Amino acid sequence: MTTLKIHDLETAPEASKPFLEKSQKTNGMIPGLHGVLAGAPGLLEGYQNLHKLFMDSSFDKDELTVVWQTINVEHECHYCVPAHTAIANMMKVDDSITESLRNETPLENSKLEALRTFTLSMVRNRGNVSQQELQAFYDAGYGERQVLEVILGLSQKVISNYTNHIANTPVDAPFEKFAWKK
Repeated sequence: MTTLKIHDLETAPEASKPFLEKSQKTNGMIPGLHGVLAGAPGLLEGYQNLHKLFMDSSFDKDELTVVWQTINVEHECHYCVPAHTAIANMMKVDDSITESLRNETPLENSKLEALRTFTLSMVRNRGNVSQQELQAFYDAGYGERQVLEVILGLSQKVISNYTNHIANTPVDAPFEKFAWKK
């Protein structure tokens, strides 16, 4: 049962309507998450801005997926894991990456695995990573910019994952075939 209202263009606060229209145009629908976020116009705007900023980061499509799904799975987000599985498919991310992330198994690519491990440590330790973990991330080929961009991705995912937990947002029809449960 959904515990927070899922808004549409008719019920949303006036300040949220332009952001829902953007969602409709970009996605061909208003994702349930966006409908919930619309209850607080600043939250929906912030989420959309963080999404754009993260998409424009130095990470490629595989790395974006690693950060998003590592966080989604660790947070046990029933909505975001299937949604980002669909997004990974649209971005043509190799299915083996997606399946490893969904199943919490190490990635074959050592650089992507270093990103997964670092992201997981950031989540679990609330940003308090050790110097050894930071050095392992750097040794894998990442730098200070990517440390900060993991924080950017984490910021976006905290908004969506926490909102979906509270709202119990139903998984949108296009994502249902990617249903996931820990």
